[in-house]
Amino acid sequence: MIYDYEVTMGTGEKLSLADYKGKVMLIVNTATGCGFTPQYKPIEQLYKDYHDKGLEIIDIPCNQFGGQAPGSDEEIHEFCTVHYNTTFPQMKKAEVNGENELPLYTYLKSRKGFVGFEEHELKPLLEKMFSEKDPDWDKKPDIKWNFTKFIVDREGNVVARFEPTDDMKKVEECIKELL
Repeated sequence: MIYDYEVTMGTGEKLSLADYKGKVMLIVNTATGCGFTPQYKPIEQLYKDYHDKGLEIIDIPCNQFGGQAPGSDEEIHEFCTVHYNTTFPQMKKAEVNGENELPLYTYLKSRKGFVGFEEHELKPLLEKMFSEKDPDWDKKPDIKWNFTKFIVDREGNVVARFEPTDDMKKVEECIKELL
């Protein structure tokens, strides 16, 4: 169950997801130097619009995709607050795939696998890049890139996975339905 997991905040404190029982969670792996980095803006807007109604953001910076989150936790936090005025808490930088992945991500991927990219200007580039490395890339549940989002309902169920190419309006609609 999602409430069995914890993450480390950028400050070093542990955050038990059990503290968010009864809340809707958006869990996202982020990066500061990515073509999808401007998604910080609509994510912050979601936080402003829905936090008081029960939305929590779990922002987990990750440097596994193209080395696009190279800074320290402090540098990443400063970048986000200066450039995107983020007010939601950030977690410590972590891995979301592979041998050192956060156990939380092992769980999330077991609940919602990859189902494809939505039409987007970067879709052909991403698909070409992945297929050159692994012909079966699209059959694996791994996180494919920065800004993959999982939505967890108030009962702790992982109800949706949105790829970075998905329209943020779809993410908002999903959240609104759960609040």
